[in-house]
Amino acid sequence: MIEEYDFDEMEEEGVEYYALRPNKTRIKKDIAALFTLGEEISELSLASINTFELPENIHKAIVEVSSMPHKGARKRQLKYIAGQLYKIDIEPVMEKMARLKNQSAHAVREHHQVERWRDRLIAEGDDALAELLDEQPLADRQQLRQLVRNAQKELQQDKPLKSSRLLYRYLKTLFIDQGLDEEVDDNDLDDDESELDD
Repeated sequence: MIEEYDFDEMEEEGVEYYALRPNKTRIKKDIAALFTLGEEISELSLASINTFELPENIHKAIVEVSSMPHKGARKRQLKYIAGQLYKIDIEPVMEKMARLKNQSAHAVREHHQVERWRDRLIAEGDDALAELLDEQPLADRQQLRQLVRNAQKELQQDKPLKSSRLLYRYLKTLFIDQGLDEEVDDNDLDDDESELDD
């Protein structure tokens, strides 16, 4: 049986009903963003892709895309991935990608900082070394001084820059250790504050 509606009664109440239709432009922009996200994920290493914990069909498609040449088949596969990503909750995937991008930006920043210190130490010598030791009291003064002198000699004699690379490695481990110590100190402060609150 088909129910009959009294449309005159609806008009009397002053209520008008409209069909809700999704905005096509918004959908196209979302799919384009998901296409880009799928492409960014496919450019990561396999170990990084595995950390996303994607459904099996999407994971398999992304792994396949990562080995494809940049031609039509790759684009079709990326469109398929975008369509599949559209069907799932994408927030965790986007957060994970943002964290990965932030980590790489931090690594670049750290790399530039270490390079600047190495170049300053080689160019300025003991003045820059004293300043570095003020900032990094845990640094081995004797080892740093030896690496700086050897790097300066190699530069003057146009020899391969072995000591310069060793100095870079030492500074990098020094700054990484300092970063880890600061994180531990911050966590200790948070624990102390929470104990005080109790």
